[in-house]
Order: sequence, then C-alpha cells, then structure tokens
Amino acid sequence: MTDPLTELSAEDRKLVTLARATRARTGAREGAAVRDQDGRTYAAATVDLPSLQVSALGVCVAMAVASGARSLEAAVVLGEAGAVADADLAAVRDLAGTGVPVHAGDPRGTVAATVRT
Repeated sequence: MTDPLTELSAEDRKLVTLARATRARTGAREGAAVRDQDGRTYAAATVDLPSLQVSALGVCVAMAVASGARSLEAAVVLGEAGAVADADLAAVRDLAGTGVPVHAGDPRGTVAATVRT
C-alpha cells in the first residue's frame, strides 16, 4: 500500500503532523496547521466554548495574522468531515489570495483532497 502522504511536499507533511498532534492532544473536532510566507508554522484545534466557536483553520489564520504574517503558503485541516468549510477557505483567501493549497483529511492524517483558494 502506498503512503498517501508521499504526494505531499515535506513541508506539507509537517503541517499534517502538526494538525494531527494538535487535534489528538485536545480531543477537538478538528486540527489544522498553516505555513506562512516566511516558513513559520501555526497549529490549532477547534475552539468550541459556549460563547466562542472558531474552526481550527480559523484559529490558525488568526494566529498567523496576529504574528504579522502577510501571506500563507499552505494549510491542512484534519477532522471527521474530511473537507474544508467555505468560511475557512475564505479566511485563507483573505490573507493569502488565490492559489493556496488547502489539504483536507481525516483525523488519522490521511489527506483525501486538496482545494485551492
């Protein structure tokens, strides 16, 4: 059987590892990770509090912006849905423009789809 991660670059495989570990550590619905234009990575889990709900990718984008990122090179979202929400794609597009790969996969880190902003 072929490793599904072999099609991703080494840098994108690192994002998968970060997203998977973050989700596993917190037990959240989703884990996500992004890489900015300088190669810095940000990983986060879904926030689901009574007064605040933010997707894992939304948290990553917010962390990147708060750290001064001007763009993103790639993103990964791992969760049961195995897909990227439209609002999350819009957030990545708002920061990074069009053409940024966003990989979606299951909680084990198997990437099933890649969409571009």
